[in-house]
Amino acid sequence: MKKISGAYAFIEALRCEGVRHVFGFPGGAVLDIFDAIMDADDIEFILSRHEQGAVHAADGYARASGDVGVCLVTSGPGATNTVTGIATAYMDSIPMVVFTGQVPTHLIGNDAFQEADIVGITRPCTKHNYLVKNISDLGRVIKEAFYIARTGRSGPVLVDLPKDVMKDTISFKYPDKVEMESYCPTYKGHPGQIKRIVSLILKSKKPVIYAGGGVVHANASKELADFAHRMSLPITTTLMGLGAFPSGDPLSLGMLGMHGTYAANMAVTHTDCLVAIGSRFDDRVTGKIDEFAPKAKIIHIDIDPTSISKNVKVDLPVVGDCKMVLQGMLSQIKEGNDEVKTLNKSIKPWLKRIDTWKREQPLRYSKGTAIKPQYVIEMIDRLTPDNTIISTEVGQNQMWTAQFYKFKEPRLFLTSGGLGTMGYGFPAAIGAQVAFPDRTVIDIAGDGSIQMNIQELATVVQYKLPVKVMILNNGYLGMVRQWQALFYKKRYSHTSLEVSPDYIKLAEAYGAVGIRVNEPSQVEDAIKQALSIKGPVFVDFIVEPEEDVYPMVPAGAPINNMLLV
Repeated sequence: MKKISGAYAFIEALRCEGVRHVFGFPGGAVLDIFDAIMDADDIEFILSRHEQGAVHAADGYARASGDVGVCLVTSGPGATNTVTGIATAYMDSIPMVVFTGQVPTHLIGNDAFQEADIVGITRPCTKHNYLVKNISDLGRVIKEAFYIARTGRSGPVLVDLPKDVMKDTISFKYPDKVEMESYCPTYKGHPGQIKRIVSLILKSKKPVIYAGGGVVHANASKELADFAHRMSLPITTTLMGLGAFPSGDPLSLGMLGMHGTYAANMAVTHTDCLVAIGSRFDDRVTGKIDEFAPKAKIIHIDIDPTSISKNVKVDLPVVGDCKMVLQGMLSQIKEGNDEVKTLNKSIKPWLKRIDTWKREQPLRYSKGTAIKPQYVIEMIDRLTPDNTIISTEVGQNQMWTAQFYKFKEPRLFLTSGGLGTMGYGFPAAIGAQVAFPDRTVIDIAGDGSIQMNIQELATVVQYKLPVKVMILNNGYLGMVRQWQALFYKKRYSHTSLEVSPDYIKLAEAYGAVGIRVNEPSQVEDAIKQALSIKGPVFVDFIVEPEEDVYPMVPAGAPINNMLLV
């Protein structure tokens, strides 16, 4: 067998894993790999303008497509610049493999030029990581990295590649299978526990399903909808679970938690049976733990056993893949079953009460002479195709999108949930657009967040990616200002963005199109114009400066203690 270099073996390994796109930035430690990439016509490399942008793009690619996102950067600062993106993916369980260059093995530990212990640095925020010290381990390590990233509770894996290992040669054969005795995720839920779940639901009078991002990751949306409809169960979703259940469905309660709907928060507070599926009881969801679903028997279905009873004590745990467990639950109930009919009849008063909460306190906002950001979101929702992919930055823009854009399918909403990373949305939209070149992809941004990775304008122009960026420009770090207004006597300490770029000129400077919108009457036409343009567009909506996100649960309060409009 002909010998090839580690760099060419690396490319061959990516081929074997079905990788079609890699995001990243070159540098000295990975020059051999980048030289090999020149001969890889079947793998497209997307050059970002910052390593953080590359990791977020790989993340967005993974969220939108369900495939593993791949990122390649150099050593030292190139590697350390990926940490925020890796932590973002880790918190949201996104399958990704990040390859970093490293100094030659004989220089590791000598403080060599552009050396950093990236394995040590990222140990707390990766599912697993590797330092490849010998070329003979390269195939096995890459095979394991992709396997770990995409199985069980998915997440990011880092592989550190010393320069001399990439130069060394080997008769390369990629492994056919993974053999890891210490890693064996549980997929099939315990049949007895699944039976108990159905039994507990059938005995309840006020059941609620609380679905999270795990439903999306497991591709279990159909099973979730089938189960909910068969049992007539209302569903609330987390921020990461938006799209797992159609938001327009009569059984949908919308999002719960700090900025959740009134109906969702009240339903969870009064339920007697809470069925948590692929969710982790995040503090932004639960509010005051002692008063979260205080009357409920709590069922928790999750593939990660360490998530169960971590934040909230659970009455009935089931470790397993959401899709497989839901399939098991569906097998326990048949349409027309007498027990199901009895449940459907007994919970009618509960569903009526929920409908009353929906009518009494719908999501709403007051109209005015200035552009309201909620109105912009509603118009984007109205004017875009059902399969539009929406990414957001973090803050008010994120919450307004979660509230007012109606997601009908999974994998259409890309946002940094757990870490709350400003600057995430634009590069994530780039990754999604690479995965789906013919789909509409929109980043809904704030004027604070968009500046954090705005250099990626060069990327969308270079690769002719028609990403649309809708900036809700209020002149503030909006969510921080909102907290200062509510809890710090309007002492706006360093949240006023007194100097910001002219986004129209900036977009044009990069070769994109810029549109400014000053009046509510201009909003619809501006969105239509942006969508009609084939290339990247920045739309700068000058919105009401001090508009707030409501409902809002103050930090540490129970979720039924909401500040309303």
